[in-house]
Amino acid sequence: MSNHKSDKMKSAVNKAKGEVKDQVGNAKNDSTMQAEGKKDKAKGKTQDAVS
Repeated sequence: MSNHKSDKMKSAVNKAKGEVKDQVGNAKNDSTMQAEGKKDKAKGKTQDAVS
């Protein structure tokens, strides 16, 4: 099992990665990239909730 700090780090990375994808997708008018970003942000939030 992973430790609490590792889980928090993974959560933060996923949320940050998601935010970047969402913003770049918005700037490029790329709905697929925006959707990927939203998915990554949701994954990070879920990881926060369970850790």
